[in-house]
Amino acid sequence: MLTAVDILGIRVHSGSVDNVIQHIDQRMQQNEVTRIAFLNAHLSNICSTNTDLRDCLDNFLVLNDGVGLDIARRVLHGKPFQDNLNGSDFITNYLDGTGHDLRIFLLGSREDVVAKAGETIQSRWPRHRVVGHHHGFLEETDVARLQALITERQPDLLLVGMGNPRQERWISASVPGVCDNAIAVGAWLDFVSGAIPRAPAWVRRARLEWVYRLCLEPNRLAQRYLIGNAVFLTRLCLAKMRNRPLQASSSRS
Repeated sequence: MLTAVDILGIRVHSGSVDNVIQHIDQRMQQNEVTRIAFLNAHLSNICSTNTDLRDCLDNFLVLNDGVGLDIARRVLHGKPFQDNLNGSDFITNYLDGTGHDLRIFLLGSREDVVAKAGETIQSRWPRHRVVGHHHGFLEETDVARLQALITERQPDLLLVGMGNPRQERWISASVPGVCDNAIAVGAWLDFVSGAIPRAPAWVRRARLEWVYRLCLEPNRLAQRYLIGNAVFLTRLCLAKMRNRPLQASSSRS
């Protein structure tokens, strides 16, 4: 059983890493359509001005990602999340810990990167099978062909890394049409392929990976992390001052 709390208008589910893995496995075993997204400060900010995306996430199992969400839960609900379920680590943990041997289709990043990610996944997790991949730079003319390709390959799970909010929108529009299960994985394909290095372990333990990524890609990420984090904290303070308590509840989503 996972718990759920409202974080600035988004219902966020949480538990230990092991509990969340078991929850996803159970949903797959019961043939329940499962769309998974990870809410961080950046995606929360996007949702604050995009009601369609916020409504779309109502049909997702939304997990907590990063220190910003921990701060938000402390401010709004008095305690942090049990575990940090950031996507870059959770996907790895899920492929390690799932009880299912999965057929996986990868969607996102550049063609060379997603192909390399497929090779790495197949080597690192030989019990799973990568049944196909496609880059994430989609034109309108690509959609029908891509849907036919995924349907033909019959994956159990789609890993979609096209950035926020494109990956969540694509999953919302395509699942369960082409597959019953999908996870929005962000930059995980770039990390697992080696195209972008992960922060050292001590930096991740200190919850400062965002600083490491900002140093690697300052032009692309400055607005997201420097301005975006300030916007998120401002929204959080305003929500607290409005004194609108958001009640925790149990959920199996």
